[in-house]
Amino acid sequence: MSAIELSSERARQDAGAIHAFLTRSYWAQGISRARVERSLEASLCFGLFDAGAQVGFARVVTDRTTFAYLCDVYVLETHRGRGLGKRLLAAVVSHPDLAELRRFVLWTRDAHGLYEQFGFSRLTDQPGLMGVVKPFGFHSQGETP
Repeated sequence: MSAIELSSERARQDAGAIHAFLTRSYWAQGISRARVERSLEASLCFGLFDAGAQVGFARVVTDRTTFAYLCDVYVLETHRGRGLGKRLLAAVVSHPDLAELRRFVLWTRDAHGLYEQFGFSRLTDQPGLMGVVKPFGFHSQGETP
């Protein structure tokens, strides 16, 4: 088995492979290829690659400063159980454009335990809504109000 590569280069993301998975997912069943392609263009994307083939993906819709929405996260069934989901999420939450967000949210039906390992918690009694919520205001080093 080859080493799994991780990349946030948009040009490396395989819209066909991503569409093939998303169209059979519970959250995007039946989504069109054109809609997937359009979503990739407007997002910060992270891919996992095994011998050049896309085997995992995460997409972040963000202003890269204060807010982000994490979505379309998956690892192919054939590659699960190897810590790749954790590796993917670690790359997402540590990305320089996402590391100091005030609000980072997502929806999930069944992966709460995974996201909790990265600081996400249930936000309301709304099933599936999770997020990282920091106090209002900015207190980064070197940043002036």
